[in-house]
Amino acid sequence: MSKQSILGRITTLVRANINSILDSAEDPQKMIDQLVRDYSNNISDAEQAIAETIGNLRLLEQDYEEDVRTAAEWNRKAIAASAKADEMRAAGNTVDADKFDNLAKVALQRQITEENEARAAEPTIASQREVTEKLKAGLNGMKEKLQQLQSKRAELIARAKTAEAQNRVADAVKSIDVLDPTSDLGRFEEKIRRQEALARGKQEIAASTLDSQFNELENFEAVTEVEARLAALKAGNPQQAIGQ
Repeated sequence: MSKQSILGRITTLVRANINSILDSAEDPQKMIDQLVRDYSNNISDAEQAIAETIGNLRLLEQDYEEDVRTAAEWNRKAIAASAKADEMRAAGNTVDADKFDNLAKVALQRQITEENEARAAEPTIASQREVTEKLKAGLNGMKEKLQQLQSKRAELIARAKTAEAQNRVADAVKSIDVLDPTSDLGRFEEKIRRQEALARGKQEIAASTLDSQFNELENFEAVTEVEARLAALKAGNPQQAIGQ
C-alpha cells in the first residue's frame, strides 16, 4: 500500500467523530471493540510506513551529503590544478600549464555534475520529509484516538456494570415489597390475617355459647320459682307479693 493511501486512511480516522459514531451504534461496546481493532491495525500500518519513509529519507540524505562532499572535493581539485597551471605558465612551461588547466576543467565539470545531482535530490528529500512529518502527526493523532476509545470502553463497561447492579437491587427490593400481594411476604401476611379472623370467629362462637348457657340457667331458675310458689299455694302457705 502506498504512503499516500495510508496517509489518506490515517487522516480519515483522525478526523472521525468517535462520539457521533458511538451514539449512532446499535451496540456501542461492539462498535468500540471494532474501532479499537481498526485503529490498532492502522497504527501498525502507519508505523511501518513511517519506518520505510524514514529509511528512504536517510538514504536520500546520505546520497545528498555525499554529492555535496564530492562536489566540494572536485572544487578543491580544480583550484589546485588551476593554481599549478598558473605556476607552470609563470615558469614558461605552457605545455604543462595547459595540461593542468585541462585537469581543472575536468574537475570543475565533475563538481557541476555532483552539484546538479544534489540539487535534483533536494525536492525529493523535502517531499519525503513532509510525508514523514504528516505520517508522524497522523500516527500521534490515531494513538490519541485509540486512548480515547480505550477510555470510552472502560467507562461504558463500568456504566453497564453499575446499571446491572442497580437493576439487581431494584429487583431485590421489589421482591420483598410487603405491599405487593403477589410477593411471599404479602401472601404470608394474608395467611396470618385469615388465621386471626378465624380465631376471632371462634371466640365469638364460644362467647355466644356461654351466653346461651347462662340464659338457659336463668330460665331454669324461673321455672323452679314458679313450681315452688305453686306448691306453697297448695299447702295453704302462699308467698306474699312484693309491697303487700
